[in-house]
Amino acid sequence: MNADNHLARIAGAIAEPARARMLCCLLDGHARTSTELSVVAEVSASTASAHLARLKDEQLVQLLAQGKHRYYQLADANVAAALEALLVVAGLPRPAFKPNTPDRLRHARTCYDHMAGTVAVRLHDHMTAQGWLAGSGGEGSNGEYQLTPAGEQGVFALGIDTGALRKLRRRFACPCLDWSERKPHVGGALGAAMLQLALRKGWVEQDLDSRALAVPPKGQRQMLAAFGLSEV
Repeated sequence: MNADNHLARIAGAIAEPARARMLCCLLDGHARTSTELSVVAEVSASTASAHLARLKDEQLVQLLAQGKHRYYQLADANVAAALEALLVVAGLPRPAFKPNTPDRLRHARTCYDHMAGTVAVRLHDHMTAQGWLAGSGGEGSNGEYQLTPAGEQGVFALGIDTGALRKLRRRFACPCLDWSERKPHVGGALGAAMLQLALRKGWVEQDLDSRALAVPPKGQRQMLAAFGLSEV
């Protein structure tokens, strides 16, 4: 297909008002379900599914599978940049994400055997920005992370034995979509090791009655400092 024809197809996919609302909603980087996007787009669930299929065909969004749930997010940073540019022309601000998860669970909690919540997502984003994690393995829940040489050094400095983790009969590391933040945190053996490290160091404390993790101020400062992060 010629570039101009391809551009016209993509422009046509964006031009439909319901699809444009979906794309603008996803610009904040948080993934959402088809049902949530149908509400944003003010269309029925079946119509939303058809719109999302069109956007996926044009490689504007990607589907993420997390257990029995299915989420959509923008395909990549290039799509986000293009939409941002169009919003500048339109003179409209980026929409804000408004989570409805209770604050106690949203800040830090367990997700099976690893850490989730705002703190865990921030650690994931920092590890990615620092170049510690490489690759996501493609669409859906089959994504895999590998540690780069810098990541190996960083994780070793934290006191995590990656050699032992790789001998376990489970995925080494993977992006796990956080249900409150709608962004990934680190799952797999590496994610579990990070949680155990945080518990041993006293950075977080496990709640006996729920999945919530208490993060004492001192523990948070020490954990962020260990990863080279400052408090916000």
